[in-house]
Amino acid sequence: MARVKGAMMTRKRRNKVLKLAKGYYGSKSKLFKTAKQAVMKSGQYAYVGRKQRKRDFRRLWITRISAAAKMNGMNYSTFISGLRKAEINLNRKMLSEIAIADPSAFAALVEQVKAQTA
Repeated sequence: MARVKGAMMTRKRRNKVLKLAKGYYGSKSKLFKTAKQAVMKSGQYAYVGRKQRKRDFRRLWITRISAAAKMNGMNYSTFISGLRKAEINLNRKMLSEIAIADPSAFAALVEQVKAQTA
C-alpha cells in the first residue's frame, strides 16, 4: 500500500489559522506558531467577552434606572422592590428604555410604586 503524505492537509490547517490571524501585529499574522498562539488567546478573550457583555449591559441598565428613579424621588432598590410588590413585570432592559425614551411613563411607574408602598 502506498504511503500517504500529509502536506496538503497540513497546509490547509495552517492556512486556516493564518486566515484567522489576519490583521494581527507583526509575526502574529505571518508565522504559524505565533499565529496559532494569538488565535487561541483571542478565542479565549472572545469567549470571556461574550459573558462580560451581558454583565456590562445589565450594569448600564441598572445605572440608567437608578438615575431616573432618583430624579423621581426614589432610590433603585426601593423602586425595584415596589415593582415586584405591584406585580409589574418589566425587565431592566425595558425599564431603562422607558426611562430614556419616555420619562413621563417612567414617572407614572414610580407613582404606582409609591402608591403600592404607601
